[in-house]
Amino acid sequence: MFAAMHRVSIQPRWTIRSPDGSALAERTVALLVGVADHGSLLKACRSMQVSYRHAWQLIRQGEQLLGAPLLRMERGKGSSLSPLAESLVWADRRIAARLSPTLDSLASELQAQIDRVLMRANALLRIHASHGFAIEAMHEALGRAGVVHELRYCGSTEAVASLGLGGCEVAGFHVPMGEFQAAGVTHYAQWLRPATQKLIGVATRRLGLMVAKGDPKKIYGIGDLARPDLRFINRQSGSGTRFLLDLLLHKEGIDPASVHGYEKCELTHAAVAAYVASGMADVGFGVETPAKQFKLDFLPIQTERYFLVCEERSLDTPAVRELLRVLRSEEFKETVNRLPGYQADDSTGKVLDLQQAFPVQKGRRKR
Repeated sequence: MFAAMHRVSIQPRWTIRSPDGSALAERTVALLVGVADHGSLLKACRSMQVSYRHAWQLIRQGEQLLGAPLLRMERGKGSSLSPLAESLVWADRRIAARLSPTLDSLASELQAQIDRVLMRANALLRIHASHGFAIEAMHEALGRAGVVHELRYCGSTEAVASLGLGGCEVAGFHVPMGEFQAAGVTHYAQWLRPATQKLIGVATRRLGLMVAKGDPKKIYGIGDLARPDLRFINRQSGSGTRFLLDLLLHKEGIDPASVHGYEKCELTHAAVAAYVASGMADVGFGVETPAKQFKLDFLPIQTERYFLVCEERSLDTPAVRELLRVLRSEEFKETVNRLPGYQADDSTGKVLDLQQAFPVQKGRRKR
């Protein structure tokens, strides 16, 4: 089961076609993203290992196809993106942020199928989990360790339910710390079985409001979400993040229907951040990591703990033992601690009873 594994990756690809059928060259948008990231076409060329002459050829072809400029040239300042080019760049970033978890799940499924054939492995560790950046790091570490596994991203509730129904061996979910912990545990209670299941600590992470750099709308807390001048972007129904947001809105006495954009949803934290960064919304709610990646300001609101849950008998399987080794390694903890808002601690990789993890629940009847 544990050996070098092949890595499957799936990348989103999109283009624009004119009425006559001609299409925008595949690398044109990548060049524009490079200009946005590096500040000039010359630096973008160096990063992509493309000649400056060829880059300009692609840009000119794109401008001819679209009928509008993509780059603006200023004497002494080099090149900058036109408004059209900025729209293309943000479209590319939103596509990647929105689709990456889905494509990663599919790639993991294909990789597991290939590895099972090549390695003649009968055992497959199925992990259903709410998307998170520590989980991405865990997935990559398991791949390096040669653990044949399949990672499927889904909502926290769906993940825990899948474990209860035998759809996976390990489920990933997150629970708020502090005053909302009891409500969080109750939310998953019908699927948690203290008598037969164990939790495995992964990390803590901060959630909060993502706003444009400099906070031009002067957004200071959850209470501001009821303002009619603000456009909000939400997470999908069934996600743990949306459940937490609903708890916070209830505490503030805010009717979700009064939040402009409450029903507009994205499936990942990164997609929420990209939506705000592109100017399509004024504020979103999610983890800190993508806010920093998209150069947004972040207003911390709540800390939560991310756990894996499995049947106690699974702890003795080779795959879960290797999973525990990965989580307890200094390499994994250092990787997690480099993620903005995430923190690995003494509970990372530690096996816990549900009562140990959630002392407030000690009085609840065991299932």
